[in-house]
Amino acid sequence: MERVDLTPSLSLSRLVYGMWRLGDDEDTSTKHVQAKIETCLEHGITTMDQADIYGGYEAEAILGNCLKGAPQLREKIEIVTKCDIIAPMGRHSGARVKHYDTSRHHIEGSVNQSLELMQIELIDLLLIHRPDPFMDHLETGAALDDLIASGKVRAVGVSNFRPWDWSLLQSAMKNKLATNQIEMSVLAHEAFTNGDLAFLQERSIAPMAWSPLGGGSLFGGDHEKVRHTLATIASEKGVDVAGVAIAWLLTHPANIIPVLGTNKLERIAQSAAATSVEMDRQTWFEIYTAALGHEVA
Repeated sequence: MERVDLTPSLSLSRLVYGMWRLGDDEDTSTKHVQAKIETCLEHGITTMDQADIYGGYEAEAILGNCLKGAPQLREKIEIVTKCDIIAPMGRHSGARVKHYDTSRHHIEGSVNQSLELMQIELIDLLLIHRPDPFMDHLETGAALDDLIASGKVRAVGVSNFRPWDWSLLQSAMKNKLATNQIEMSVLAHEAFTNGDLAFLQERSIAPMAWSPLGGGSLFGGDHEKVRHTLATIASEKGVDVAGVAIAWLLTHPANIIPVLGTNKLERIAQSAAATSVEMDRQTWFEIYTAALGHEVA
C-alpha cells in the first residue's frame, strides 16, 4: 500500500485503522484485537488511530493489553493518539462540565497516561483533538515542542482545527504541525470548498479524514441518490459502495488519508480494496453532484 510522508521521520499508511469503536466490540480480548491489527497489516494498513477519550477513556488500555500480549506488533505499526477533551466519565468523572484542556499540565499528563495505558515508549503522532477557545498558544506550542524533544512523541498535529486555529498554534512552535484530522466524506464535503482543504494543500500538508463513510449514514437514511450513484460505480469497478466512497477521497489531489472505523475483519479487507480503484474527474464529479443534490453552478 502507498505511504504518505508527514515529516522526514514519520510516514503513515494511506489508509488508517480508527480504534474509536474498539471498546464497543463484544470481544475486546487480546486475541481478537490482535486479529484486527494483523488483518490490517495483511492489507498494508500499518497506522492505528487512537484518542485518550475513545471508549470512555478505555480504548488505549485495550490496545495496550494487546501489545503486551503480542509485543512484536509494536514495531510494525504507527500509533496516533489525541488529547484535550475532558468529559465527565471514566478517569475524568469528577469534571463538572465537558471541556477542552490544552494546558501544559494536561497535555503532558495525558501523554504520560497514554504511553502507560498503551504500554509503549513512543507516540508516533500526537494530535490536539479539538480547538480550545481557552488555549494559551504559547504554552501549548511550547509543551508540544518539548514532548518531541523529550522523545515521547515523534510528531504532533491537530484535529478539527480551522485554518486560523492552525496558524495560531503553529506561530508558537519550533516544529511544524504534521497534519489536521478533519471530517471528510461524500456526505461531509464542506472542507472541499470552505477553505479547510485548500489551506492544507497550499502548505503541502496531507490531511487525515475521520468518518470517511459518514458514520455509516451512506448505508441508510435519506441518501438514496448518493447510494445509487455509488452502487452503480461500485458495480463497474468491482468493489462495494464503501470502497467507492473511500476511493473518492483517495482520488483527490490533496493526498487525503481516510481513517476507517469498523470492528468487522471482513470490512477491513473490503475497505483496503479502495486503493486499487481508479476514478477519473467526471466520475468524481458524478459522486459530488449526487452528494450536493444538484449540478455544480
